[in-house]
Amino acid sequence: MTKNLFDVADQLIVITGGMGQLGRQFAGVLIENGAKVAILDDRVGKTEPDAALQSAIADGNCLLLQADVTDKHSIEEALTQVQDRWGAPHGLINSAAIDSPPDAPAGDNGPFEAYSLQSWDKVMNVNVKGVFLACQVIGNCMAKEKRGSIINISSIYGIVSPDQRIYEYRLKSGERFFKPVAYSVSKSALLNLTRYLATYWAASGIRVNTLTFGGVFNHQDKEFLHGYCQRVPLGRMAQENEYNGAIIFLLSGASSYMTGANLVIDGGWTAW
Repeated sequence: MTKNLFDVADQLIVITGGMGQLGRQFAGVLIENGAKVAILDDRVGKTEPDAALQSAIADGNCLLLQADVTDKHSIEEALTQVQDRWGAPHGLINSAAIDSPPDAPAGDNGPFEAYSLQSWDKVMNVNVKGVFLACQVIGNCMAKEKRGSIINISSIYGIVSPDQRIYEYRLKSGERFFKPVAYSVSKSALLNLTRYLATYWAASGIRVNTLTFGGVFNHQDKEFLHGYCQRVPLGRMAQENEYNGAIIFLLSGASSYMTGANLVIDGGWTAW
């Protein structure tokens, strides 16, 4: 019988930001395919998990842990609980991130010249420092086991500049909106963090790759959707489950010779 190249059964995967829109999807598809999932998220205890996660928790396939990815000690405590329950992780998905959506306060989405240092620090702390610390703590644990796969979640705005024109509809109501600089810079930083760690940990059997996404549909403003979708060759935003196949691929033996790479899934946005 031919071995399933995409087999993730019996793997233990840690997902930071696993309570988010995409994090929940990643957890669900991994559990469906036989993996154990530990979710590290600062919303644990504050936000009720959805029905699917509750079922997985009841079945003993999912562990929810309150953790702050900007605090190394918090990640270390969470990892200790994971190891006590299941042992050393086989994979890490760095999905925890913050963004400034179109309805964010003006101070978060104003012009570059007036962008606040507080907003910059907040985004960079979670999106860059948080990934660095999760890799430092959990990646080190996997390196000691001489195996593992790390996925750093980036964005098209980490490899190309945001198209500010799609936000111009805000001008009609007298508002000025700019997709802020910190999000783009933070997501770009992950590309070289990935390359650095891929070469640093190669001899330890750790593969590290970036997964770069386009926008995900989440009932955004009609005006925003119109502008965004015109910019995408496939003519639409991604559905929240359309990145699940890439997650399975990068955590499984199907990508065994892939490290230091950036897998882009964006409906063709960066092809234009």
